[in-house]
Amino acid sequence: MAFRYFIHHWLILMDGCVCVSGSSRKEITEHWEWLETNLLQTLSIFDNDDDITTFVKGKIQGIIAEENKSGKPQEDEDPGKFREAELKMRKLFGMPEEEKLVNYYPCSNWKGRVPRQGWIYLSVNHLCFYSFLLGKEVSLVVQWTDVTQLDKNATLVFPESIRVSTRDTEHFFSMFLNINETFKLMEQLANIAMRQLLDNESFSADRSLPKPCKTLKNVSALKRDLDARAKNERYRALFRLTQDERLDGHTDCTLWTPFAKMHVVGQMFVSNNYICFASREEDLCQLIIPLREVTIVEKADSSSVLPSPLSISTKNKMTFLFANLKDRDFLVQRISDFLQRTPDSVTRFHICHCFQENPSPSTPPSLPPSPPVLGLGEMPQNQHYSPNLPTAKKGLLQIYQQDVPEELGPKVTREKMKEESWNIHFFEFGRGVCMYRTSKSRELVLNGIPESLRGELWLLFSGGQNEMATHPGYYGSLVEQAMGKCTLATEEIERDLHRSMPEHHAFQNEMGIAALRRVLTAYAYRNPSIGYCQAMNIVTSVLLLYCTEEEAFWLLVALCERMLPDYYNTRVVGALVDQGVFEELTRECLPLLYEHMQDLGVISTISLSWFLTLFLSVMPFDSAVLLVDCFFYEGIKVIFQVALAVLHANMDQLLSCSDEGEAMTILGRYLDNVVNKQTVSPPIPHLHALLTSGNNPPPEIDVFELIKASYEKFGSLRADVIEQMRFKQRLKVIQSLEDTAKRSVVSVVFMCLSQAKHIMSCYWGASSTAAERHDPSLPYLEQYRIDSGQFTQLFSTLAPWSCGLHTNTLSSRLFRLLDQNKDSLINFKEFFVTGLSGMYHGDMTEKLKLLYKLHLPPGMFTVTETLLNRPWKECNSVKEKLKDYKYYLRMWAKEKEPKKESIKDLPRMNQEQFIEMCKTLYNMFSEDPMEQELYHGIATVASLLLRIGEVGKKFTNNGSQKTEVQLSSAVDALQPEREDSSGEGGSGQSLVSKALAEAQLETPPATAAGSDEEAKDDTSVSSYSVVSAGSLQCEDIADDTVLIGCASGDVVDRRRGSVPDADWSITFEQVLASFLTETSLVDYFEKKHDIQSKITACKSLRAVERQTSTSSDHDFSLNTH
Repeated sequence: MAFRYFIHHWLILMDGCVCVSGSSRKEITEHWEWLETNLLQTLSIFDNDDDITTFVKGKIQGIIAEENKSGKPQEDEDPGKFREAELKMRKLFGMPEEEKLVNYYPCSNWKGRVPRQGWIYLSVNHLCFYSFLLGKEVSLVVQWTDVTQLDKNATLVFPESIRVSTRDTEHFFSMFLNINETFKLMEQLANIAMRQLLDNESFSADRSLPKPCKTLKNVSALKRDLDARAKNERYRALFRLTQDERLDGHTDCTLWTPFAKMHVVGQMFVSNNYICFASREEDLCQLIIPLREVTIVEKADSSSVLPSPLSISTKNKMTFLFANLKDRDFLVQRISDFLQRTPDSVTRFHICHCFQENPSPSTPPSLPPSPPVLGLGEMPQNQHYSPNLPTAKKGLLQIYQQDVPEELGPKVTREKMKEESWNIHFFEFGRGVCMYRTSKSRELVLNGIPESLRGELWLLFSGGQNEMATHPGYYGSLVEQAMGKCTLATEEIERDLHRSMPEHHAFQNEMGIAALRRVLTAYAYRNPSIGYCQAMNIVTSVLLLYCTEEEAFWLLVALCERMLPDYYNTRVVGALVDQGVFEELTRECLPLLYEHMQDLGVISTISLSWFLTLFLSVMPFDSAVLLVDCFFYEGIKVIFQVALAVLHANMDQLLSCSDEGEAMTILGRYLDNVVNKQTVSPPIPHLHALLTSGNNPPPEIDVFELIKASYEKFGSLRADVIEQMRFKQRLKVIQSLEDTAKRSVVSVVFMCLSQAKHIMSCYWGASSTAAERHDPSLPYLEQYRIDSGQFTQLFSTLAPWSCGLHTNTLSSRLFRLLDQNKDSLINFKEFFVTGLSGMYHGDMTEKLKLLYKLHLPPGMFTVTETLLNRPWKECNSVKEKLKDYKYYLRMWAKEKEPKKESIKDLPRMNQEQFIEMCKTLYNMFSEDPMEQELYHGIATVASLLLRIGEVGKKFTNNGSQKTEVQLSSAVDALQPEREDSSGEGGSGQSLVSKALAEAQLETPPATAAGSDEEAKDDTSVSSYSVVSAGSLQCEDIADDTVLIGCASGDVVDRRRGSVPDADWSITFEQVLASFLTETSLVDYFEKKHDIQSKITACKSLRAVERQTSTSSDHDFSLNTH
């Protein structure tokens, strides 16, 4: 029989003759040597020529496929139409080249009740939508890391839509051609984004995933990668396989079940290390065949009764017969290829063909690199680890097994009956990893696993047995490498060792403690990202009772990395996610109880300890270990079922509870009295039960009845539904943790900038309590508030507008402006977001608008307003109190309305306020390098604005009631070269010039504290502004009232003769237009400032103050001694 193959040359095998041709003799020699080395030596294991021929043919075809594959581009080329869509997305939304488009769909985005038809683009990091209809363009970009909720629903308003929620808004999309496909892709991308937030790792495509047999039109390589990744995750979760397992494909088939004498319909799954089968009907049959156990893959003869059969035999003499395979030859070739790459496998093939595309061989993962030492160095080697310490070669329960009392005889008989039932099951269904897993297996598990088989079956059902078999010596190597290392994890482990089941005699000696230490430390060394978390010690101590150290280690790996994902990291994210799932299940299954429990806040309190320790810390050990049996077989669903059953059993008592403590007591006493009446082990005292039982303990609850009730009432829970709920809760939990982290950073910054002593005296001093300053019901940025004194200190330190001696006055005005609720306190958000944000990041318009508002009420009060309003408030205080509720209702309604302030909404500024603003600007410019240019600019602008105000008077009133004021010649002192102005305009300009001259020459009076300055600014305008007493019609206004800050009588008389024009006013638009005429002023207000340098300087100053204070205290203590 002859065959021809092409592999750079022609190789012809014909009746023992070999003819070789190539481009050169050297090439032929190299290829022939390769055949001798890699092919001829393998042929000796085959029995007949047909097997040799089949093997050689498959081998050469596989090499050809690999050669052809290597000549192709490494990355799949996306279809042309999809490439155009990706370029369009980057152009429309300004995305960088690194941002990869996954897929795009036509849909509608709803704004109110109006749909906008367009395209939704789903990339790795963003959800984008674009629409252009009837000349209106709509563009929307949402980061996946900002998504807090993703729902698919159908309402009357939004028919079959997808809702994407963020912290600030909600977006609705509908009218998809395939809404299920779109929603699944959105879920996957959002889940990847949450994983990036959790692990701090960026997204990377999985190059080890198998490529599709045919290229789909308009589907990107990244979309195919994500689809394959999703199938992998479902496959690994279904059969409890490791994270490095890659699904190669699946096909419909039937499996002959000898125990039932029937063919079961289901699917066969093939991956690089396993052949698995799952029946179409749940729990009917499941099978896992590791390729390392396979000895023969054989194609049997087809018939009408058994079409396309395939027989697979294993080392333990079990044979599995599959049939109804659609492409049997293709499947056999693929399995054969994987078998050749499986270490330590001896394979025999009958009529089998190798597949064309060979993946890289699967190799056991190597030992992890040594993690960085987090502690203080290395300890003495014998402090925690010693070769002389006894090692647990079997379960600690067997080592410390005590004699069974005679009264437990019937229980021992029942235990032996359980063992016999399992032996019969092993005989019918097989034993070990290739065992048929059926509903009979679950029934035996629910009846309780015998103590002698518990470790073996836990390892089997969890998938830990496969890992232990493929990693021989791995645990011992980890222990040797971790020996003597001192890290943060080892320190925490040492603290918790003696708290792990201290009531059990197995952990009252050095053997049990040392075994627990080695297992926990080895895992912390293997997985530094988790390290050690509280509750791991409790679970691991229970594992050690029934397993050897190595078995307990692999069970712990299965728990932390597959069965309870993210449970034991630093933020217990997985437990918080399942806590949210439990609340959602309670709302669906026990709605009446859920509402009451939410009011009490009990669910979130109790569920965390239940899930983290699998009820081991809240239930007697002999009872809780039965739940662990069910958990290893069923997964997390059984924990949810039992938790719901506990709430249901106590529903009547919980509904009558009035507080959280009472509900906790009821549930705690119930769990304390869940007993296992079939256990043969000596009773282990449950410390919590002993402390809370009281004189009249509640009746005992049989744990088997509790498990039975959980399956009867809540057995309809499905693993896929739980995973869907987990996804929704994961979005909420991780976003909540991110918000908490941001709040912590903000809180630290805020506390660093505030003076510690002042905060303590204000918050916890005699005059103010913490309750008055802290309101936990508000958003976090609004909970903590500061008063005027603290605000002045922060403003002086951080504000970019340095006004010299005028800074405190400006600070008081800004404080009044920000204090909108008039409680003399402002919060963090008001200070940084509303106040400093405009000064640092605003443009010229925003900065001028803020400066303009600082010189209007409420930022600035005049004496006239302050004193004239006083008697009105006193006389009408009763009337005001009656109208308070209407005032607050109006204020509440206004707060709900969107606030969009424009420059046209700003009130007009009178002459007195304008003069104060000019003085503020004068002080701001006094320390600037361009001081003279700025002075000239503000003088020119002030003169222009005064003339504008005078012209405006003629259009608002006839000016007959105004008082003409003759001003002094201070104008000449400030502006000697200015042209003289006549009439009313000259009067106003002289008033401004006089005020600026006074601001330059006047020195503020000495004050005892910053509060005096604030008092001055609250009762009058400032120390510079004054209004004639004669112009006020209040008899209680004395001379000293209107002349605060004045020291001499001549100044008093001079100021009484200078009254600003009451009819003069200007608008903000006029101020802005005038400032734009001066280049120096524009440059000043457009200049950007860096707040980081201010914060750094403040921290340095505080550090110096702390050192000075510490040294002063030290000197004082020395002097006192």
